[in-house]
Amino acid sequence: MSSLTITTIQTSLVWEDKDANLRLLEKKILSLPDPVELVILPEMFSTGFSMKPEFFAETMDGPSVSWMKAIAARKRIILTGSLIMREGNDYFNRLVWMQPDGVFGYYDKRHRFAYAGEDESYTAGRSRLITSVKGWRVLPLICYDLRFPVWSRQTPSDIQDGTGAAYEYDLLLYVANWPQRRAHAWKTLLPARAIENQCFVAGVNRIGEDGNSISHSGDTQIIGPLGDVLYDAADREEVFSLTLQKETLTGVRQHLPFWRDADHFTIES
Repeated sequence: MSSLTITTIQTSLVWEDKDANLRLLEKKILSLPDPVELVILPEMFSTGFSMKPEFFAETMDGPSVSWMKAIAARKRIILTGSLIMREGNDYFNRLVWMQPDGVFGYYDKRHRFAYAGEDESYTAGRSRLITSVKGWRVLPLICYDLRFPVWSRQTPSDIQDGTGAAYEYDLLLYVANWPQRRAHAWKTLLPARAIENQCFVAGVNRIGEDGNSISHSGDTQIIGPLGDVLYDAADREEVFSLTLQKETLTGVRQHLPFWRDADHFTIES
């Protein structure tokens, strides 16, 4: 059975200062002891949760994606987190999945946080990204997506895990700028997503106060497929690595083959 080591970076972010954020994140990443496999950054890691995309958006050949490419190559890691990106006249809260060979995929946030005006500033994504590393299938999502279980729901497919049940993915990721005042929802929904999808879940959040005086308490978590909390960060700067075992996941799926009873459904754009 394969293992996968994931590294979560829970950090404060400098409000709308790309250079400062990339410098502080680069220092943290380059100081990681080898071997490192998958490093996960918070949502909008270069700016904080800014509703000013016209000032901070970049294209996919811009400096922030180039930074991700250089760091991933130097450390021989997969690096992921979301950025403010532009395509034509549209702005996206876009998660980039950067491999060490420079090949990348991306996911545009589907559920925009209207309470903060994200729906007025950013265009919604239309499709999920399911990627893979070391035989693990990974579904990366962004912050507010956590409140919408249908978007992350495993659906029966042709992918077999040896038990007769079908699973689209093994690890579900959420990168976030989730506020402290709704931390209870964050810490409740992450285990719920793990239980209902029989997968590992990692939720990576920031700490500190942003430019809108909104406080973030971090609460980065890694959850096992039975909803057990494997790691729970407090409100502090912390870089943490944990090795996940595929054997654990397969054992749960074999012992509790709930997906034989799963509903078939489709999601409309």
